[in-house]
Amino acid sequence: MTEQAFLIMAILVVVALLFDFMNGFHDAANSIALMVSTRLLTPQAAVIWAAFFNFIAFLFFGLHVALTVGSGIVSPAIIDNAVIFGALCGAITWNVVTWWFGIPSSSSHALVGGLVGSALAKAGWSSIVVQGLVKTSAAIILSPLFGLLLALMLSIALLWIFQKASPYPVERTFNKLQFVSSSLYSLGHGGNDAQKTMGIIAVLLYSNGYLQGDFHVPFWVVMSCQCAMGLGTLFGGWRIVRTMGLGITRIRPTGGFSAQTSGAVALFLATWLGIPVSTTHTITGAIVGVGLSRRVSAVRWGLASRIVWAWVLTIPISGLIAALFWYLGKQFF
Repeated sequence: MTEQAFLIMAILVVVALLFDFMNGFHDAANSIALMVSTRLLTPQAAVIWAAFFNFIAFLFFGLHVALTVGSGIVSPAIIDNAVIFGALCGAITWNVVTWWFGIPSSSSHALVGGLVGSALAKAGWSSIVVQGLVKTSAAIILSPLFGLLLALMLSIALLWIFQKASPYPVERTFNKLQFVSSSLYSLGHGGNDAQKTMGIIAVLLYSNGYLQGDFHVPFWVVMSCQCAMGLGTLFGGWRIVRTMGLGITRIRPTGGFSAQTSGAVALFLATWLGIPVSTTHTITGAIVGVGLSRRVSAVRWGLASRIVWAWVLTIPISGLIAALFWYLGKQFF
């Protein structure tokens, strides 16, 4: 590889880590909003707490999601620098737009949309691994639905178990238990989301001839992505915190515990299966489930519908932006 080619690849690795940082920044609300809204921790303490568990997630999970993103959605054979450039720029652009308007969209599906859009622009439908794309697309519907149903059942169970207890000591107990539920959720967030960027960097190295043997993720890539994710969470996206923690429904400590625990279970399961799901979709569904456990009117459905529209538009719009950036990238790479 020439010095110029190496420099281009290094720049793309930095852009990928920038996306990972933006992912943590954009999705910080998923991990900390409920702790902040229930006054468990100050915003500053909450982001430090979440960032720590984001970082250590690599100790608890395999790299199944990274392998799916790196080789299970788009054929590695058509990947080149321009495709990666288009995919990352499409995802980053959509993340910035949704962050600016305070809309909890999916960084994960923005990246998938970017990959698909960039690959389609280069090689057409033959470049798409249909099975992997279908599995990921199905998760758009199933992950928030699973989170909603699990949080609804857990909330109803807690209401039934503690129906005769005094509310104040119950809420005080569950306020402390949120340390456990938020830790588990942050682990799931770091485990699933950071792996998506690992897959991107690994396939970039593979396409440039830097990975010998079978497709795999080097350890330095794992550590770099976990650090970038943790730092992004540390800086936090406060516009989205307000939406997640206060906008959808009123959350008490029992509700925060139910939502975080349900979200963590969903993320652990998806990461074990190697499915790149949206942490945003999952926790939003869980928050809606908590609201439904009280009454249907407890959920602000107008705001929820805006979020759903953002979900629907994420893959096609990020894919279109990625296709435009692919065209720009091929002129330079």
